[in-house]
Amino acid sequence: MLTKTDYVEMAKGLSYPSQCLIDGQWVNAASGATFETINPNDGALLAKLPACDASDVDAAVTSARAAFESGIWSGLHPSERKAVMSKLADLIETNTEELAVMEAIDAGKPITDCVEIDVPETATCIRWHGEAQDKLYDQIAPSAPNAVGLIVREPLGVVGAVLPWNFPLMMMAWKIGPAMATGNSVIVKPAEQTSLTALRLAELALEAGVPPGVLNVITGMGPDVGEPLGRHMDVDALTFTGSTEVGRKFLEYAAQSNMKEVCLEMGGKSAAVVLEDAGGIAQIAEIQANAIFWNMGENCTANSRIIAHKSVYDELVAEMAKQAEAMALGDQMDPNTQNGPLVSDEHFEKVSGLVETGKTQGARLVTGGTGAGGLKFQPTVFANVTKDMDIFQQEIFGPVVGITKADSDEEAIALANDSEYGLAATLYTKDLTKAHKYARKLKAGTVGVNAYSEGEISTPFGGFKSSGFGGRDNGIHAHAQYTELKTIWITLDD
Repeated sequence: MLTKTDYVEMAKGLSYPSQCLIDGQWVNAASGATFETINPNDGALLAKLPACDASDVDAAVTSARAAFESGIWSGLHPSERKAVMSKLADLIETNTEELAVMEAIDAGKPITDCVEIDVPETATCIRWHGEAQDKLYDQIAPSAPNAVGLIVREPLGVVGAVLPWNFPLMMMAWKIGPAMATGNSVIVKPAEQTSLTALRLAELALEAGVPPGVLNVITGMGPDVGEPLGRHMDVDALTFTGSTEVGRKFLEYAAQSNMKEVCLEMGGKSAAVVLEDAGGIAQIAEIQANAIFWNMGENCTANSRIIAHKSVYDELVAEMAKQAEAMALGDQMDPNTQNGPLVSDEHFEKVSGLVETGKTQGARLVTGGTGAGGLKFQPTVFANVTKDMDIFQQEIFGPVVGITKADSDEEAIALANDSEYGLAATLYTKDLTKAHKYARKLKAGTVGVNAYSEGEISTPFGGFKSSGFGGRDNGIHAHAQYTELKTIWITLDD
């Protein structure tokens, strides 16, 4: 097992990307402008990246469209695309430590998470979608003997993918995996805070044999790159993971341009519901500590609300405090670190502000609630949280959990559903009937029963209400959103 010293030395030897990928070529922004990407742990400059704008978006779209129409990728047999994507997955696995170190140092993510979760799951996702595509069949409709009705799916063409900063590699894989497997060309706009691994992954894609123009990566700010992608008349689909506020803008851009397909995975305020018969409160607290404090709480499905039956409420509050106080904060390059720094000064201020609001609105601060040096923030537990408080309703996206008391199981479910969001939920009960009954009543795209879970690569992921729109990531269901459904009706001679 590598040590912190090993990872720090590895980081010193990294060669950071400094250009974007358009049409298989590494290029600067047309304007020559750049922006800085930094290590959130110490503020050290990591690299200067191209600050692209609409002219670079045009160049990337032109490249992607030409590649698509040429058939160099879209026209391949699915098994040929599978072979290239499998090779890309192999290259990701071969370069696991390099990618993990780059991800950790750029995003503030604990190195152990990057090595054991993020990079392996990125490779798995790419491989899974590539493997799936040559095993899917189109359909023939029932018809009279003098006709054949074919129901086929065809790739959309050019897909824009706008990524979040909390899971840069995994979210890129969630987008390009199904989009490329189905034959599309893709333009990736990584988050400006965490662009390095997207560029490195694109480099590995070229090495794996992805043709020029099929995968383009352009860096820059949202208004300069994301908005032009959303408004572009020659982009056929836009997939986005991020805030609900920005997601709504992509719907507007689509309506104002070419009515492109839009798939949105947005914010969350996920609830964990602990019913009266749940039992094992200490174990539940251990699970829920992971559910909210993992990745510094910078996770859209994080169970930032716990709704606990009054009979187990006090014990759960005490156990959650123990879990929070036991979390190891530190340098993200230390394998023993469980929580590293938040991603940016701006985000630190947002989390701090909502914590202060929680205090002023009457929630009881049980533990944490302040910074822990630099951009690190103490795992924080609030009790006596009510549904009218901001920390109950607003997404904090930090290591902060609020615990609310319910007088009955039915009230607990109602409180869990009292949110504009509906991405995920967790339910604890020993009763099989209650598990089925209440899992169906929870208004969320994914419900974990007796465990915090987002499912796996084979299960669709997305949200209800303000948490999702237009499709799902993961699973075969993800392939549908990057294809058009076509009917071909053939009249036969008598």
